[in-house]
Amino acid sequence: MAQDRLAPPRHVAIVMDGNGRWAKKRFLPRFFGHKAGVDALVKIVQACIDRDIEHLTVFAFSSENWKRPSDEVSGLMGLVLAAVSRYLAKMGAMGVRIRIVGDRDAVSDKLRNAWNEAESSTLHNTKLTLNVAFNYGGRWDIVQATRKAIAAGVPADELTEAKLSEFMAMAHAPDPDLFIRTGGEVRISNFLLWQVAYTEFVFSDCLWPEFGERELDAAIAAFHERDRRFGGVKETPAEA
Repeated sequence: MAQDRLAPPRHVAIVMDGNGRWAKKRFLPRFFGHKAGVDALVKIVQACIDRDIEHLTVFAFSSENWKRPSDEVSGLMGLVLAAVSRYLAKMGAMGVRIRIVGDRDAVSDKLRNAWNEAESSTLHNTKLTLNVAFNYGGRWDIVQATRKAIAAGVPADELTEAKLSEFMAMAHAPDPDLFIRTGGEVRISNFLLWQVAYTEFVFSDCLWPEFGERELDAAIAAFHERDRRFGGVKETPAEA
C-alpha cells in the first residue's frame, strides 16, 4: 500500500528540544531560540492538519524547567503571553482547539487568564486538538490523578488502569500513537509517562526550530514501518 494511503497516527506527541542550542549556534540569546520554536510549532500544527492528525501534544514547559535561570523562565512566560496574543486568532481560523495540560497553580493570574481565553475561544474547533503541556510532568500527572480518584471516593479495589485514566490530565485524548523528540536526546524526560506505554518512539537529531514537514513525514514513515502488537502477537497467514 502506498504511504499516502496509510492511516496517519491519530495522536502525535512531541518534545520540542533544541531551541537553546539553535540560538547558541547563531550566537543569539536562548530566548530567540524559544521564539523560533513557537514559529516552528505553528507550521507543524498546519502540517498535522494537512495530514489529518487529530491530536498534537507538545511539551512546552516541564515541571522541572523552573530550575532554569530566572531570566530564561521569565522570558518563556512572556513568550507564552505574546504567542497567545499573536497566534490565537490564526489558530482559531485554522480550526484548532487549544487545551492546556499541566499544573496551573504555579503560574501567574495573567498567564492563567490567557490560557483560559485560548481554551474558551477555540472550544468548538474540530480540525485538530493542540494540547500544550505547560508546567507538566508525567509523575505529577499520575499523582494528581490518584488524588482525584481518592477524592472522588473510588474504592481501592475498583481503581483499575481504565478508572485511573479517567482522572489523568490527558483523559480527553487517546494515548499517543507517535512520540517524537527533536534535538538528538534519547529520553522522554518525564513526559506522558502513563500515556506512552505502547507509543512508537522516533528520536530526531534535528533541532526543533529547524523541524518541518520533511522531518514530520520521516517520523510518520518510521511509524508506519513499526509492527504494533500492544503486547500481543500478530499471526502470519501461515500461522492462521
